[in-house]
Amino acid sequence: MSKEVIEEGHAHGKDYVDPPPAPLFDVGELKLWSFFRALIAEFIATLLFLYVTVATVIGHKKNQDACGGVGLLGIAWAFGGMIFILVYCTAGISGGHINPAVTFGLLLARKVSLIRAVGYMVAQCLGAVCGVGLVKAFMKPYYNSLGGGANTVAHGYSTGTALGAEIIGTFVLVYTVFSATDPKRSARDSHIPVLAPLPIGFAVFMVHLATIPITGTGINPARSFGAAVIINDKKAWDDHWIFWVGPFVGALAAAAYHQYILRAGAIKALGSFRSHPTN
Repeated sequence: MSKEVIEEGHAHGKDYVDPPPAPLFDVGELKLWSFFRALIAEFIATLLFLYVTVATVIGHKKNQDACGGVGLLGIAWAFGGMIFILVYCTAGISGGHINPAVTFGLLLARKVSLIRAVGYMVAQCLGAVCGVGLVKAFMKPYYNSLGGGANTVAHGYSTGTALGAEIIGTFVLVYTVFSATDPKRSARDSHIPVLAPLPIGFAVFMVHLATIPITGTGINPARSFGAAVIINDKKAWDDHWIFWVGPFVGALAAAAYHQYILRAGAIKALGSFRSHPTN
């Protein structure tokens, strides 16, 4: 009997069956309080995420001492740490997406319905606008002059480079989300759901280290949208499409890789090519 058959049967004594795909249109969700509770959770989580992270960016830029302040490492920790905290807090309510690209990837994998995905994206974008709005209200003397934490293509980098950085960065994040929340893995290793927020937050941290010098690191369309709306700067809007196209392409690639390569969805669709026990 092959290893794959063993894993599909009894992994460590636990039966595992793939959960059914979420319906594309589930109007019944609109009648459930749990759906609206999840929207509120996504709104508040994204608001808190943008408030803490953009305030950290502004505080870093405000500090004139090269050896003072949090530095780029601190900014990366702020983004990664907040994702860790907020995913941990909201995973049991909404799934802890806090990012339209993550929601888009899970929609493609049929983990959420289209209605839920659209609702989440709207809540995330509204939360992001409110979060950055709070930063501007509290740090108004410095907000506009220091760029407002908006994502733009840095001087010396091309649009293509910025787009590629956003695609790869989002691929890393969404691939980590799929891997950390894989129900097959959860069935085999009971500790995985508890640890899931940690690798997701760490993925955000690592991607920021690599991408801050290029784009300021988007990998989250809501984060980029909220900052662009509040700063309302021409450069931010001219580059804004990169921070939607890049993350969505990266999420598409990550979803396809995980579902059709790692989880062998393509082979299952064409017919089973797996090894079977012989009689």
